[in-house]
Amino acid sequence: MPLSFLTADRAFEQAADDSPLPYDDRDRWRRPYRPGPWRVAAAAFLLLLASYVLFAAVVIALTGTMSGAVLVLVIALAVVAGALRLLRMGVWVSAHGLRRVGFLLTRTVPWGQVGPVRTTQQPVRWLGLPRTVQGQALVLVRRDRADEELPPLLTTHNADFLARPEAFDRAADTVEAWAAEYAGAAPAATAA
Repeated sequence: MPLSFLTADRAFEQAADDSPLPYDDRDRWRRPYRPGPWRVAAAAFLLLLASYVLFAAVVIALTGTMSGAVLVLVIALAVVAGALRLLRMGVWVSAHGLRRVGFLLTRTVPWGQVGPVRTTQQPVRWLGLPRTVQGQALVLVRRDRADEELPPLLTTHNADFLARPEAFDRAADTVEAWAAEYAGAAPAATAA
């Protein structure tokens, strides 16, 4: 069974040097990078927890209290859905626009509204927690809301890129290339 999220980096690495967008079907939504080890580990832990909860639901069903078994089954399914949503989080691109998938909310910005996409040096949240550290962030400025400050698309300290600076650079370059082709903005130079 092909896992499409594992092929993102391979497609980028196999692309020709003159083609920053290595995908043939550009109408399909794609994440231009692999999920990071922290995100995969958290999802694996949640799936392990869900297996124990499912086992508990079976044991409760065998003891004869079906209402309790159904409640525990619903809890297990919610944990599985949470783990799958955690794996889908990130930045996705297609010919239609740029999509930022969060745990509870997904926002899509059409390319016509995308302004400059650039990498900046700024304080970023460490693994999404309130603690901030100095790092790099890929920032999007919308043309229709230039004064509104949006959360960064990618950071060097989120669950996908913590301790993987080269993966962050590759993903940021790819998103900037998509923005340059579809939004008509030249990719900004990476701030050091």
